[in-house]
Amino acid sequence: MTSGFSLEKRGFEDLAGWGEDDPRELIAALRRCRAHILNRKPYKAGALGIQAEELLPAMDAAEALGAAASAQAARSFFENHFIPFFIRRADGGNGFVTAFYEPDVEVSDTPDETWRYPFYSRPDDLIDLDDTNRPAAMDRSYMFGHLRDGEVCEYPDRKAIDLGYLAGRGLEIAWAKSKADVFFTHVQGAGRLTFRDGSVKRITYAAKAGHPFTGIGRHLVDTGEIDPAKISMGAIREWLANNPDRADETYWRNRSYIFFREEDIGDPALGPVAAAKVQMTPGRSLAVDRSIHTFGCPFYIESESLTRLDAGEPFRRLMLALDTGTAIVGPARGDIFTGSGAEAGDLAGSVRNDANFFILVPKVAAERY
Repeated sequence: MTSGFSLEKRGFEDLAGWGEDDPRELIAALRRCRAHILNRKPYKAGALGIQAEELLPAMDAAEALGAAASAQAARSFFENHFIPFFIRRADGGNGFVTAFYEPDVEVSDTPDETWRYPFYSRPDDLIDLDDTNRPAAMDRSYMFGHLRDGEVCEYPDRKAIDLGYLAGRGLEIAWAKSKADVFFTHVQGAGRLTFRDGSVKRITYAAKAGHPFTGIGRHLVDTGEIDPAKISMGAIREWLANNPDRADETYWRNRSYIFFREEDIGDPALGPVAAAKVQMTPGRSLAVDRSIHTFGCPFYIESESLTRLDAGEPFRRLMLALDTGTAIVGPARGDIFTGSGAEAGDLAGSVRNDANFFILVPKVAAERY
């Protein structure tokens, strides 16, 4: 059924900290997923084979329940509808978590000498690629390409776009004061934009230029610019600010470039609309490998070493798979959404921790595993 990992059935009593967790917010998240499945289209199953239709009984029950009256009631809900399985990697390695957030960025709807770094919408010469139209010489990781004079090739990369490849095409959504703000919004894949008149809108991932993501933090550590013990998003920003003459060459090491689409602000207490097409719940939403897992599946994450998200206590929390990312690869690999704004960014910036992954399989599907 799967390669590279196996599932081992567990009881909820085997989940460290389960009795203290409060997953009430996930009842509403399941209802949002249900609305998407019923009103738009079911989520595609990953290699593990959990079907959206198999998640629906629990989602229907969440709709009927409304809101759980207590943490115990919410835990009982999940106990009644799911069975936990430990994800064991075939290579014996640990699971691993990082974290991401939604930046807040001040922007202008018109450019000038101060507001000069654009967020771009998707250009019309960027096309989706698959095995039917990708040139044989292009790496299979390229899911987007450039249609130019009837031929498909690589799209211009970050350096080319920064140097003006898209200028004058009317693709700008807004302009920021800081290239670092634009760059880190690309890394996160979404952002909350505050305009000079006080209005707020969200942007979220629409497409990418196709090139692989390269983390500039790793480069700065490998070249001795930042102490590996001190690496964080804040440390990278500080280095960029202190080295303006070297910033562009550092940004350009990451050839990947993200294009956005505008979104309604929605519920301001929630995060942006993720790949699962619903708003994310801060602290309870997880990006997973979409080729393996199905959106809408709950995961229980245990990490003894991750203590910065829960006031010094080990991270032990039920989450919902609602997003994905090119760096999120493998059965026990996750990216935790910490929320919106600078504080959430501070929390997310240095999360790189081993973790145990338990997937909660709907009871109607559990016999297969």
